[in-house]
Amino acid sequence: MIWTEKDNSLYRRVTFKDFSEAFAFMTRVALLAEQQNHHPRWTNVWNTVEIWLNTHDAGDTVTDKDHKLAAAIDKLLP
Repeated sequence: MIWTEKDNSLYRRVTFKDFSEAFAFMTRVALLAEQQNHHPRWTNVWNTVEIWLNTHDAGDTVTDKDHKLAAAIDKLLP
């Protein structure tokens, strides 16, 4: 699944083999987010990670910062 724009957020759902793979992915995303000073809203249930990106400083809308982080996240996926 690719990113979709809905309710003023970029959204993506990613499913992994197990919890360990999902958590490892979240750790890599956390490092990217910290580097970009742009942090996602996300959830993790067992092997599934859901991510929502929007820019709080811009009134909770989708901006270039969100697209940049989304592209960086995509590079972490096989």
